[in-house]
Order: sequence, then C-alpha cells, then structure tokens
Amino acid sequence: MMIPIGEIFLVDDEEEIRIASRQTFELEGYAVRTFASAAEVLPHITPDWLGVVITDVKMPGMDGLELLSAIRKTAPDLPVVIQTGHGDVPMALKAMHEGAYDFIEKPVPPEYLIDVAKRALETRRLNLENRALKARLDAETDIEFRIVGQSPVARELRRTISALSLIDVDVLLIGETGVGKELAAHCLHDFGNRKAGSFVPLNCGAIPPNLVESELFGHERGAFTSASTRRIGKIEQAQGGTLFLDEIESMPLSVQVKVLRALQERTIERVGGNRLISVDFRVIAATKINLRDAVSKGDFREDLFYRLNVARVAIPPLRERTGDAMLLLHWFLVKMAERFHTQSPSLEPKTIGRFENYAWPGNIRELRNVAQQLVLGLPLDLAEPEVPPDVALPSGLDRQVQLYEKELIEKALERNGGSMTKTAQDLDIPRKRLYLRMQKFGIQK
Repeated sequence: MMIPIGEIFLVDDEEEIRIASRQTFELEGYAVRTFASAAEVLPHITPDWLGVVITDVKMPGMDGLELLSAIRKTAPDLPVVIQTGHGDVPMALKAMHEGAYDFIEKPVPPEYLIDVAKRALETRRLNLENRALKARLDAETDIEFRIVGQSPVARELRRTISALSLIDVDVLLIGETGVGKELAAHCLHDFGNRKAGSFVPLNCGAIPPNLVESELFGHERGAFTSASTRRIGKIEQAQGGTLFLDEIESMPLSVQVKVLRALQERTIERVGGNRLISVDFRVIAATKINLRDAVSKGDFREDLFYRLNVARVAIPPLRERTGDAMLLLHWFLVKMAERFHTQSPSLEPKTIGRFENYAWPGNIRELRNVAQQLVLGLPLDLAEPEVPPDVALPSGLDRQVQLYEKELIEKALERNGGSMTKTAQDLDIPRKRLYLRMQKFGIQK
C-alpha cells in the first residue's frame, strides 16, 4: 500500500497503549515514533517538521496541556491531538480553546484514530506548503512563481515564454477562457527588454465597436461630437512598452486594417488628425478561437492574421496540466487569505479528492474563484455537475472491466462489514483510491 506522507509522534505513559496505537498506524503504512513522556518528545519538535503529535492528557511530570503549550511556542501551527479519558473531557475542551487540533475520547476506535491522524497530517502538509508559498509572494520575480505548476506542459510554457520575452517580436496567445493568457502576456513583458515601459491592456470584446478605433489610436479635439479634448490612445500609451490586445477576434474589420498598418509601419494617426506619429511598441494579441476559421468565414483579416501569427503560444487548459490544479489551489488560498486578512483554510480529504477529479472547465479563473469561496467560507459553485451514482458506464470491454471492478469492491465491503480500512487492505489499495473508486461507481458504504 502507498505509504502516507508525514510522521506521527505518540505520547503516552502507558506502554500497552503505545504499542497498540503504534501497531494500528503501522498497519496503515504510517511512520510512527512513540514516547513515554512529554519531555522525551519536545527535543524532536521543529517548526518545519511534517507530522502530528497525538498525546495523552494525564501523564507524570509535564501533562498533555503543558506539552501543547510548549509545542505551540516552537511550532504554532503543528497539529496536536489530545487523547483523554471520559472524566477528562472538560480538560480536553480547554485544550481545544488553547489550540489543540482535536481531542478523542478513550477507548478510541482504530478507524477513527486513523481518520483524525490523516486529517491532521493533511492540515500540517498544507500549512507547510502555504508557508513556503507565502514566503515567495513578496518577491514574484522568477517566472516559476508567476506561472505556477510542475506538469510538463507548465514547464514547457515557462520555457517558451522565457525565450520569447527576450525577442522583440509580436506574439499571438491562443487558449480557452480562463487559462491565463493575460498572465502570460504580463510575463512576456516583465521578463523582456521592454519591462521598463508600460504594459497597456485592451480587451477588444469589452468596448463598443464604434469606440475601438478611438481607444487604440486616440483622437483630436473636435474629431466627433463628444471629443471635447485630445485623447491619447492605447498604442501611444504603450510607447517603449507592450500593447496587449485581448479577444482580438472581436476587433471590427474596419479597425483591423488600421491596426495592420500600425504594426507594419509603427506609425499611427489619431482620429480626426492628419499627422503621422511614430510609436515604438510591441504587440501581444490573445484569442480564444481558431483565427484561421475566422479568416475563412470572413470575420478576420487574413493579412492581419499572418502578421500576428509569427510567434504563437498555445496556453494549455488546466485539465491538461496533470497535478497542477491542487498546487495552484494552495497558491490562491494563500493569496486570498492575505487579501482578506484571514487564515488559509484546511481542506478535508473528501474535498481534495473532489478537486483532484474535477475537470475545471473554467480553468484557472474558476479555480481562483473557488479558492476565494473557500477562504470566505462561501458555498462552492462548481460549473460542472457531479456525476450521478447511476451514470452509464462505457460500453464494450471498458464497461465489462468497470462492472467487474465495481462488483469486487462491493463484495469486499460486504466481506469486511463496511470497514474502509479492512476493505482497502483486502483489495491491497490505498484508502483514498478506494474512496474515489466508490465515489465513481456510486457505491454507498
């Protein structure tokens, strides 16, 4: 079975309890160390230790509450689980007020002890990751801290962006809504030779068609009825810097021809003016559609397409960035917690499993919104509905294989009295994988 990440320190003055608890965890694959007193465990506690402490309350010398207090001075966010007898419940509640992660009453059912430890370890892991991410937020100078991800496609994207940022060439970014095209454009500017100049964005789809030309080129006083003063357009504002044209497919054809001329000659005329103005700028355009199709339909100028399509970068959707979703979620949780002056929330294993198997149709923008909802304690609004339990399985061989797998899990659960731990051991798979397969097939415990 897969060995869980992290370590468990068991503190109890009764040897029998230490032995029994240790065996319980080791059967699940956990790394465990036992201590007979609080004084023995304290030297092993460090601020960055990935683990959890499970301690008894009543012990000779330093008791569980005093141990909790001492641990919080060394590692304030380290989860400490208090084990208590029936008569010690008021003391355990006091421990919760003083920062204990949880308390459990003896005798403890093995499954419950394992579940509490698993949640505590996941909390600790996320806290350490969030702390590391937070330390990086103050200096987002490296592209790895701007385009976050460890998947092969994320690494390739960083490599491409880094290379193109140093070449003074216009770039076309292509990708679905929410994949981070503007972030990529910012990186092309911020890590390039024009970083001292302005980054000037313009969303072509957010401006009425009759105002796009004025927004781009500016206008002279009196150029039209409401032009009471001279206006400097976005292209002039990008002098020495970068002009980012988002949703360029929305640009009217009448403006496209003028943009083509500006790109070819690096000169413009303000609306209502008759003087050529030289402008040194770089263009980064972005689109969520196939511009070749738009050209064939007559919705986009062919000459402008070929002018922009010299250096093109495809921004991958989140579903193709295997493993990056949870990393990005943790990243956004830290940022949102800082923004709203609160703590980054801990995620339950069930929630983590749901996110890991979610398609994220809204890409990074949707994930960022989910992080904000989690930090604010709001109900989650996932765009894609969950798969109902009676969803039709694939036909053919795949269907037969999955039906057989479903039957094996159901029989194993029945054979083990519904125990997730025993069933996972019976099937020789991690508990998390068992849970996810049950969720997929709609199997109720």
